[in-house]
Amino acid sequence: MQMEDVLYEVGDGRCTITINRAERLNAFRVQTVEELCMAFEAAADDEAVGVIVFTGAGDRAFCVGGDVREPTRTAAEKRHLHHLHDRLAVAMRNNGKPILVRVRGYCIGGGNELNVLCDLTISGTSGRFGQAGPKIGSAPLWWGCQLLPEVVGEKKAREILYLTRQYSAEEALAMGLVNAVVPDEDLDAEVDKWCTEILKKSPQGLRLAKIAMNASTDQLYSSVNHGMELVALNHVYGPEPQEGIAGFQEKRPADWRKFRDGQGPDPSA
Repeated sequence: MQMEDVLYEVGDGRCTITINRAERLNAFRVQTVEELCMAFEAAADDEAVGVIVFTGAGDRAFCVGGDVREPTRTAAEKRHLHHLHDRLAVAMRNNGKPILVRVRGYCIGGGNELNVLCDLTISGTSGRFGQAGPKIGSAPLWWGCQLLPEVVGEKKAREILYLTRQYSAEEALAMGLVNAVVPDEDLDAEVDKWCTEILKKSPQGLRLAKIAMNASTDQLYSSVNHGMELVALNHVYGPEPQEGIAGFQEKRPADWRKFRDGQGPDPSA
């Protein structure tokens, strides 16, 4: 496979898929998502692969979500991206191979949605986790709102989604968002350890366990489908995402006062 945004390596029963955009904190653009689809589909069909390691290049971030530097898209272009997101989620959830996320630095927004779509997460102590949706006039409707309550419980999920706080790796471990935390310098060794244990297990047994455990949350797909359509319309035509993204790009707090009655003081100022 000829890819620019994603690195793909296979050896000793393990496939490593790396978002290779360290200069953008591994934020994904349309091309990135297309290449991730190709990579996960290839790993799913490769009988030599027993476990998939998913990570980001560099030491500053696993992934910070969508690249807001991309030009504004039409609703049709936005839907195309969301069809790719749908394809990627299917490639990750239905391939029958355990997917282990290796995290250093930021795992935010769509990056954290990728995290919750995976099976296991090993983080270095530098890991920072959270969602950004309401901060930029949107919501994490690509499996974030749907899966976070299943992972961390409904009350904690509402806190993560409403307040858009960032959490340390240790805090993420305490809430069940990651499986293990080690010093950054020990991260690769810990990932190797988990991969070695997985590769000692029955491939068919792992496949059956993964598909069976996904059965209940598969029922959430209709919510994802509806949510992505709403995001496609809102991001292109909605004034709140336009204000939120403008504030982010201009490095200023978004002004939400004009979207509420009363025009009172802006609590985010």
